Amino acid sequence: MKNLKEYIPYIVILILVIIVKAYIVTPIEVNGESMYPTLYNRDIMILNKIKMEFGEIKRFDIVVVKYDGKYLIKRVIGLPGETIEYKDNKLYINGTEIEETFLKENVKTNDFKLEGKIPNDYYFVVGDNREVSLDSRYLGAFSKSKIAGKTSLTVFPFNRIGYKD
Repeated sequence: MKNLKEYIPYIVILILVIIVKAYIVTPIEVNGESMYPTLYNRDIMILNKIKMEFGEIKRFDIVVVKYDGKYLIKRVIGLPGETIEYKDNKLYINGTEIEETFLKENVKTNDFKLEGKIPNDYYFVVGDNREVSLDSRYLGAFSKSKIAGKTSLTVFPFNRIGYKD
């Protein structure tokens, strides 16, 4: 009995770590170049799951979506009820040009127009590196239930630590 009491603090810590990882935050690795130059292949970020429960998804948030058994890191461009169009390398939401200040000048986005509006509880996501990104332009909008969480904090490699927007 005395030996069991010695292990109780370790058991409690283990349970807390499991709860935090399952429901609050977990590390996630960037896979590929679709978010370059904002994020680099193999960057390790913190996926914040709790913000999905208590916060709202906003335009230009970086989110992690579940697709075909994998996690894709993308940027939210369109919100429910909006129309999306890219024309001459510019984003138009409901016919109004929206500046994408996070993009570098050399990023090209082919002309694209979403037929109809984004359905309720769905989000249109794209990668910052549009020429190589597999995203909503090809896969369609993602339901909120397919969004695992938001991410903006890079924790590895150490020379890239910090918040990305």
